Amino acid sequence: MPSAHLTDRGVVKVSGEDAKTFLDGLVTCDMDKITSQRARLGALLTPQGKILFDFMVFEAPPEIGGGYFLDVMKVFAPDLAKRLGFYKLRAKVAVEDKSDMLAVVAGWDAPPPADEAGLVTEDPRLAALGWRAIVAAEDAAEFTTASAEDYHARRIALGIPEGGRDFLFGDAFPHEALMDQLHGVDFDKGCYVGQEVVSRMQHRGTARTRIVPATYEGGFAAEAGVEVTAGDKILGKTGTGARGRGLLMIRLDRAADALAAGETIRAGGIAVVLDKPEWIGFPFPGEIEQRA
Repeated sequence: MPSAHLTDRGVVKVSGEDAKTFLDGLVTCDMDKITSQRARLGALLTPQGKILFDFMVFEAPPEIGGGYFLDVMKVFAPDLAKRLGFYKLRAKVAVEDKSDMLAVVAGWDAPPPADEAGLVTEDPRLAALGWRAIVAAEDAAEFTTASAEDYHARRIALGIPEGGRDFLFGDAFPHEALMDQLHGVDFDKGCYVGQEVVSRMQHRGTARTRIVPATYEGGFAAEAGVEVTAGDKILGKTGTGARGRGLLMIRLDRAADALAAGETIRAGGIAVVLDKPEWIGFPFPGEIEQRA
């Protein structure tokens, strides 16, 4: 059973009698859809609708104290806790960075461990990613049968982006980071920070830039942050890559035009082929030409 301690992930705890309503008024996911058996991808946005932090929200059952635990990139955990504190006002909530006490582990190709191990859930983004858990930091070694690099190679191969790796915080909209495809935005819930912009993009279909998975020619992957081009046009930039696969943040219309013109798309100078996973529902560059 491959499983890995994701040492780059931290945990922020939000507890108190107002915790649920407090978070529901801030984050993109619907807190009513989160249970102790089912986490949810979510994000805290700027008022302009761009992602400040992305995370997975776990709920602890009442018998172990309750509360919500946000699985977030570790270097941003203090900033997330501080930002949530700004919104607290008179709400009866406590916000704590628990990254020194708790750890995040992920596993795949086997059933998840028993609930006694910690907060355990199927990965809320895509079932093929496997399971995810928050455990006591001292227990994380028990789950280390694979490396974090193995986990990220699998994530990348499946086409799943992560904030701070594949897009910059404060620079991308949820649609661009595929959160609408990965159950990270609930369009029927009440108001939250940045909702108007996100709802407008959804209803008008104005997300022209998206992260898409690709296969690199020759089995190598370009480093993150370099240009993706076709001919003399810049389509976007690379995200992370591993083992010949990678994620690209590109303009879909420019990529479609390039493919229609018979141009090769290159990432960091290396030829790539765009790969559409089954779970992506938006029109993909090259689809019409491939069907013709």
